Amino acid sequence: MKRAFIGLGNMGSGMAANLAKAGGTVAVFDLNNAAIMKAQKDGCEPAGSIAAAVAGASIVYTMLPAGPEVRAVYAEEIIPNAMQSALLIDCSTIDVQSACAIASSTNAAGFRFADAPVSGGTSGAASGSLAFMVGCREADFPAVEDALKPMSRVTIRAGDHGAGQAAKICNNMLLGVSMIGVCEAFALAERLNLAPERFFEIASKSSGQCWSLTSYSPWPGVGPQTPSDRGYEGGFAVAMMLKDLKLAQEVAAKAGATTPLGAQAEALYALFARQGFAAKDFSAILQLLRGNLESLQS
Repeated sequence: MKRAFIGLGNMGSGMAANLAKAGGTVAVFDLNNAAIMKAQKDGCEPAGSIAAAVAGASIVYTMLPAGPEVRAVYAEEIIPNAMQSALLIDCSTIDVQSACAIASSTNAAGFRFADAPVSGGTSGAASGSLAFMVGCREADFPAVEDALKPMSRVTIRAGDHGAGQAAKICNNMLLGVSMIGVCEAFALAERLNLAPERFFEIASKSSGQCWSLTSYSPWPGVGPQTPSDRGYEGGFAVAMMLKDLKLAQEVAAKAGATTPLGAQAEALYALFARQGFAAKDFSAILQLLRGNLESLQS
């Protein structure tokens, strides 16, 4: 069986590698040649174009930066060149409106489509333990769940088309807010002369426990290995978190929802990005709160 994977960024690279481990042909394409070469070492087959990658593929996965790119790739490359029997799964994090528009156009062309954004970070992508939030027709979900199994710890159908993106936007707003809270607590603990490893040990076993603390600690050298241990390189970029927080604020405004902490998180990450740290992992905002930005420039 041939599968196609389009988009080999920090997340897509690990995801495609796990698909290759599951067997069969995984044709890949990305604009970055280095990413394609890495995927080839991981057992994938490079394709010269998106059209070549999707031709003859039973399943097509996309993992792209934002809504406009996803819309263009589906309209210009995937719908004209994929087999009509192919299952199309977009794992990007995009706006709900774009997800619904792509679902409408793919369904009109006779395809099955799912929006299936992920949670779990680069470590989850590498280990095949991502959480997928799926928006699709109920009848299509068993096929979608099976297609995601090599990359997944859990796959949950959130509802019809667009619901996966709605769940992801809400989840990432919560993640952005909780990471800032964890970073503020570490910064305060430091000022109170509490060793970070002691604070981590206590908070991770107390009511402050959360994923941003125990699975993705922003303080280097405590807890599992995270981007903080690599100078905040790789991982989930500040620019991507800011994109997701902007999406959350846009849909909140349209829905009439009150999200003051989400708005404040967006403002803080926007400030951090403007200071030149958009490419750093989002947990690096700890250094902004510590007043220690010079540590990120070394």
